[in-house]
Amino acid sequence: MHQPASPFPLAAGRATALWAKLAPFGFWLLLGLSSSVSGMLNAISEGEQRSWQRVLAYNLPQFLFWIALTPIVAQLGRRTFQRTWRFFFAVHAPASLLIAALQTSASLIAYWLLRGDDIGSAAPTLSTVFRSDFIYQFHLTLVIYWVVLAVLRGAESRRGWQGEKLRSAQLESRLAQSQLQALRAQLQPHFLFNTLNAISALALADPAQARTMIARLSDFLRLTLEEDAQQRVSLARELEFLDAYLSIQRVRFGDRLTTRLDVATDVLGAAVPHLILQPLVENALQHGLLPLARGGELHIDARREGDTLLVLVEDDGKGLPAAALREGIGLGNTRARLQALGAGSLDIRARPGGGTEVRLSLPFEVAA
Repeated sequence: MHQPASPFPLAAGRATALWAKLAPFGFWLLLGLSSSVSGMLNAISEGEQRSWQRVLAYNLPQFLFWIALTPIVAQLGRRTFQRTWRFFFAVHAPASLLIAALQTSASLIAYWLLRGDDIGSAAPTLSTVFRSDFIYQFHLTLVIYWVVLAVLRGAESRRGWQGEKLRSAQLESRLAQSQLQALRAQLQPHFLFNTLNAISALALADPAQARTMIARLSDFLRLTLEEDAQQRVSLARELEFLDAYLSIQRVRFGDRLTTRLDVATDVLGAAVPHLILQPLVENALQHGLLPLARGGELHIDARREGDTLLVLVEDDGKGLPAAALREGIGLGNTRARLQALGAGSLDIRARPGGGTEVRLSLPFEVAA
């Protein structure tokens, strides 16, 4: 049954938008009230008689007008932040003077209209108010203009830095994904070359087996294409690919190949890099069992050890060469993929009973 969408995300979005609108009002109102309290305390300390109405009328307008002025300054700033310093000052020097003059005039007119009359003092005229307070408020407004502009410039720089950081992270992620895709793509021609080589060898000697290998190869490639965009799959899914690959090799080896899987049920959902096991198994078959006339056994063991998924690929074949081990495309590619993913390790060692053991360690994570 279809469930209605929750209203909470929409409500949260509206609350955020409302807060964004109210925050500037609250900021400038707080500054105005703070300035009023400071003015009142200063008057009391000097023994002057002032009413709260007059103090609020003097301080609140000069700050509350900035609620409307801040978007104007922000708009001017956005148009000039990326331009030259000469252009920047050519715009903001006259703009700051004009805005300071208009804001100061409006604030003093508001004060004159709202001030109320203190007991025992004559009501000042508007011209008197301008003569006594215009220079002070003009200078204060001019300072506030450039402070607001500096804060907006800092916020713009921070947003640009965060955006650049995000773009850099996205580019790094895309580069890593491209590298992993290239490493995966490198495996397919290598695998196809070896398989087609085997099919070619059987084409004349045993056409029926060659046809069977071609059919199994088709099944394997179809599975590969289904997961082409996935970098990681579950271990259960990876074992399906491996079984499709081994079905090809069983035709090739006949009764010379025995396979044994010991996979704990609690690790089937673990996430592993896609097609990580096939090159390890191919290496065991090509270099361990194929050179032996009797063939041998391939053993795959997967289990969890703490926070680690441990996968062992073992064969009882030819074993490691006496000289230094030279990794081919399969092992080198696997090691490079683990390095690109930044997790996991690959260790190759001689098996105590003869043959080779490849130990793959990965952080245990449940596949999506």
